[in-house]
Formats: sequence, C-alpha cells, structure tokens
Amino acid sequence: MNLPKEFIQKYQKLLGDDAKDFLASFEDPATNGFRVNPHHQSLPANLNLTDPVSYSKWGYFGKISGRSVAHQSGAVYSQEPSAMFVGETAAPTASQRVLDLCAAPGGKTTHLSSFLGSTGLLVTNEIMGKRSKVLAENVERFGVANALILNETPEVIASHFPGFFDTVLVDAPCSGEGMFRKDPDGIKYWSPDYVRECAVRQQTILAEAVKTLKPGGTLVYSTCTFAPEEDEQTIAWLLETYPELEVLPIDKPAGIVDGHPEWADGNPELTKTARLFPHLMRGEGHFVAKLRLTSELTAPKKTRLQRGNLTKDQKMLLDSFVADSLQSVDWPSRRLITFGDQLYLLPEATPEFGHLKVVRPGLHLGTFKKGRFEPAYALALALPTDAVRHNVAISITEWAMVVHGDQFKHDALPVKKGWVRLVCDNQPVAFAKVVNGAVKNFFPKGLRFDAHLN
Repeated sequence: MNLPKEFIQKYQKLLGDDAKDFLASFEDPATNGFRVNPHHQSLPANLNLTDPVSYSKWGYFGKISGRSVAHQSGAVYSQEPSAMFVGETAAPTASQRVLDLCAAPGGKTTHLSSFLGSTGLLVTNEIMGKRSKVLAENVERFGVANALILNETPEVIASHFPGFFDTVLVDAPCSGEGMFRKDPDGIKYWSPDYVRECAVRQQTILAEAVKTLKPGGTLVYSTCTFAPEEDEQTIAWLLETYPELEVLPIDKPAGIVDGHPEWADGNPELTKTARLFPHLMRGEGHFVAKLRLTSELTAPKKTRLQRGNLTKDQKMLLDSFVADSLQSVDWPSRRLITFGDQLYLLPEATPEFGHLKVVRPGLHLGTFKKGRFEPAYALALALPTDAVRHNVAISITEWAMVVHGDQFKHDALPVKKGWVRLVCDNQPVAFAKVVNGAVKNFFPKGLRFDAHLN
C-alpha cells in the first residue's frame, strides 16, 4: 500500500517502536465481520457462527454476501469487527431515547436497535440526502420498528431536541485512516490539512450534540482514524469547553488499548478512552470515548407527542387487512400516521416533527390504494412469525425468483386469494399476494437483484 510520506513520518514519531508493526499491518487484508439480528426468532441454517467477536454480543468474523437470504432478510448485518466496539460501548438500555447523529450507512444504528429491541425511541440522522436513503434501506431491512429517520443538520437536531436524549452517538466524519485497508481510495484524500479540517468539523458537530443530552445522559464519540487531532485532542477540547462532561472508563478486552494523553494535553482522563489498532487486534482502526453529562447543559423544552391522522375510511381498510392477514398486532390509532398514501407506525413517545426533514417517521406499514391496503416490504421483515396469519415456506430457487421480481407457482398455498408472507430458510422475505393459485410478486422494484445461490 502506497501510504503518504507525511503519514508514515507522523506515526513513526508518535508510535516509536510500535511504528514498524503498525505500518506493516496496512499490507494485511481487511478484516470482515457481521452481526446477527436478535429481532429474528431463528437464523439461517448455514450461517457460520464458529468465530465470534469476543467483545460483541452479536458479532462474528466472516464475510456475508449481500445477495444472500441472510442479508436480504435482515438476519445479519455486515459490519467491520472493530466498528462493533462502538455500539457495544454505547449499549443503550430498553426504553431509552437514543440519537445516532451521523448515522449512514446504518451499521451503528442497527446495532443500537439490537439493544433497544422494540422499545424506546431511536432517532437516526444523516445530513446527506442520498446517504439518508441508504440509511433508511438498511434500517428497513434490519426490521427496526422504533426508528425516526431524519435528514437534518446537527444544529436543527439540537434546537428541536434540547436536553432530550439518554444516549447520543457521534460516529463522526473523519479522515478515515483506520479504513485504508478496506478502502484504499481514501488515501487519495489524506493530507495533514484534511486531518485538521476534519477535527474542526468534529468540534462543530459535538458542540451541537452535547446540547441534546439530558443530565446523566451519555455521549459516545467515535472515529475510524488514528489521528490524535481527531481523537484525543478532540476529547481534550470537549472536556475543556464543557466542564459538565466527565469521561467514563471503557472496558477494554485484550488488544484494545488506552488512549494516549501525551498526544493531547496530558490529561490522564484520556486513558479511559479506547484505541483499536490493526497490528494489535483483528479489525481496522477505531477510536472510542464515552462521556457523561453531570448537570444540565441545555434546558429541555416541553414536548408534545406527534399524533396519528388516520381517517375513518383508512382505518376500515387497515382493519380489513389485519383481520384477513395478521394476528397478535396492536397498533394504537394515536401512533398511526400517513404521509400521502403511505402509512407508518410511529415509535412510542415520538415528539412532534415540526419542520424536521423526515425520511421515515417510523415503521412503514403499507400503502392505501383505491378500496384496499397493501402491506409494505418493511412490515414483512419486521413482524415476528406469529404475527402473520399465513407464512409460506419457499425454496432457495423460489427465493431467487422473488428477489429478481419474477412470478411463480407454489404447490402448498394456504389460501386461494389473499396476502401471505414468503419465508425462506426460516427468514422473512416479503409479502406476496395469492391470485388464482399464482404468487404475485410484491418485492420492491428498486431493490431487486440477481441472487447468489452458492
């Protein structure tokens, strides 16, 4: 790997005797990993779970095809192993209010959702429009039911949610030094000036993020870079600027080491932060810090809950679909909201949107058509087995036809007409409509692909 001369010299000076092994690690292949989805009641039979990531509750080493049943159904999420340490450090508890401020493509959001289950409120935000759509797709595939997905600036988030969250994650945009093995093109953009630009941007983001914390709330800051300017020095700035914050110790399994106070202002509190170096552990480069707000920084405002807006006619269509196709579901009317003809289930205790740019206001339930309701792809992936009246097991060959957008016949259909959920290898795939013995495909056109069956 052709590393920049200034990069090499910088880390030779900073790391001393460790520099040789550190720089040599860039010639090794990137490490692959995935997390399993605890929302799923079972996992694909052929999933290799023999090499767990020691510090991750749901993590494993290995590579998953993006064109497999496991990936398409949301049974797994491909994530680089050291990135899993960020979610494990945040580890929100049930019913908390959680913010993932810089969330795309969604790895850490889906990880946070694994801790929350279906409880609480997970506000997940991405400032870039195109990336926010990718975030929405990944949240949908993972079956997350309690996420409010936004496309906003940190400033707007801070003004709308002052003193609101129990847990805030800032996985900050950075110079990406820790991902050079995974994405060598990142080397093209590296320079000392770029590192400094990133550090300034991170301070700007953090200045807004802290405003959203409630007293006693925790802020987790992470980067995928080795640069002290973006890591220890940023935390030193944060502590100096906001004396209301204190650094919390992070439990560090073997191979994960303390942050370096000597790379910042010498504050011994920085040893509580964590560094993940690829020459010391199996994974790419990361830095993680966890802080707690000890006293009120920003006064919370009285929040009104977003209310549902379902009309009487829409409710009748929805009730008809539920009676025919679902069971064991409880969707209070106050949490059912339409955007145009699209119906969503709001997470519990969702505040009013105001002028927020909302990408997804919750779980997408489906679409109102003339005289009927059609269930959404997201709903098929989110509902547990016993919540759907008719689950139809399909073969891997039939699954490949579904994700390609093809129609097919099936020998064992439970109804002559109506909605069924297709299931392959015990994983939810999509809703389909049975019409005259044929399975009408409703797999989303924009997500169709050629499957890998091997």
